[in-house]
Amino acid sequence: MSFPVKHDHATLNFPDEFLWGAATSAHQVEGNNIHSDWWEWEQKHQPEEKRSGVACDEYNRFEEDFDLLKSLNHNAHRLSIEWARIEPEEGKFDYSAIEHYKQVLEALKKRDIKIMLTLNHFSLPLWIAKKGGWENFRAPAYFERYVKTVVSEIKDQVDLWVTINEPEILVYMDYIEGSWPPQKKSSLAVLKANWNLTRAHKKAYKTIHKFIPGAKVGIAQNVQTYEAFHMHSPIEQLGVVFSDIFANHLFHFLTRGYHDFLGVNYYFHHRMECKNGLLPKLVDVTAFSKDVSDMGFEIYPPGIFKILMDLSDHLPIYITECGIATTNDDRRIRFLMQYLVEVHQAIRAGVDVRGFFYWSLLDNLEWEKGFEPEFGLIAVNRQTQERKVKPSALVYTDIIKYNGIRHELMKFLGHRIHADEVIDIPGLGEIK
Repeated sequence: MSFPVKHDHATLNFPDEFLWGAATSAHQVEGNNIHSDWWEWEQKHQPEEKRSGVACDEYNRFEEDFDLLKSLNHNAHRLSIEWARIEPEEGKFDYSAIEHYKQVLEALKKRDIKIMLTLNHFSLPLWIAKKGGWENFRAPAYFERYVKTVVSEIKDQVDLWVTINEPEILVYMDYIEGSWPPQKKSSLAVLKANWNLTRAHKKAYKTIHKFIPGAKVGIAQNVQTYEAFHMHSPIEQLGVVFSDIFANHLFHFLTRGYHDFLGVNYYFHHRMECKNGLLPKLVDVTAFSKDVSDMGFEIYPPGIFKILMDLSDHLPIYITECGIATTNDDRRIRFLMQYLVEVHQAIRAGVDVRGFFYWSLLDNLEWEKGFEPEFGLIAVNRQTQERKVKPSALVYTDIIKYNGIRHELMKFLGHRIHADEVIDIPGLGEIK
């Protein structure tokens, strides 16, 4: 007996007014961020080829890059401003730096681009780092003073505010793994930094709302999915539950009532196994999964659907980062489409997702990894600073143009591209 198979040829449409864009962070793209903790750390601990240096020279080339993103149909952009430029010395604000950022934001506004602005994306002014960074009980007050200063100057130019990027990743890399400055492994530092980051977010939230009563303020949180390696292992399942609570929900619980939206950065799917011990541990996915990025992250599209369903409540959600490190742009195209199909499915299931920001607009500095991981929709020649739009950027352009994924693109998703093959997508042209 055979059954008819229904094929849906409709475009996967996203909601009206959906925000489509890409994201960057100041230290990773601007260059010459000489008053920051990261700059000093790079000079001491990184080989020259892994130092930020001029990075993508975005500090000087923002107009060129904004022209590119506008030509690629982006209607929104997520970027950050650099605290170390604005307050290079304690209590001394550089208003020429603030004026520069006002020009940057105005350049986006002139191109009719919605702005999501991050006030702190990992790097700190060196003077704060020397006082203990986020371990210092005064750090939230320092952050509040900085926020008051900049928000009073740029309050009319920003549509969405992100106070702090990935506070839990910052604490993990700084004080648990200890691979980022100050490279200090300390349980006490973990507790102090976590507590101070929650205080800093609350202070910033209240400050922004004082200047702009109707402001939309949140954080960008790295949200991760967990899975038991053995489905019927109760200990592994408990490990999944506790990991999810601490990684994905604790910061929001401690700052409940201080979010107008949820910002979701999604990169990681973890598998937990009890092996040679009682406690479950994370499994090295590269040992069994063929589909990993150049940074060893497992490519797991259903994960973003699960995360969106798990976080769904009365708050709107913006996917503030989601991307893949790969030199194979065919993989980036597939990644984009596979993950966006899952986002669309979550929206159909009732989740209030209002925007998607691919990480990243440019191939940029990937922190301690240097420039080798390539996340960008646009390639950057490190010697000449020449920009080159990748085919994946054109596919994303098509998705934005139609506010969804056309059936022609869905067919492409199921088509295997070989290195020397060129295929034609109706309405988009040839993609190799």
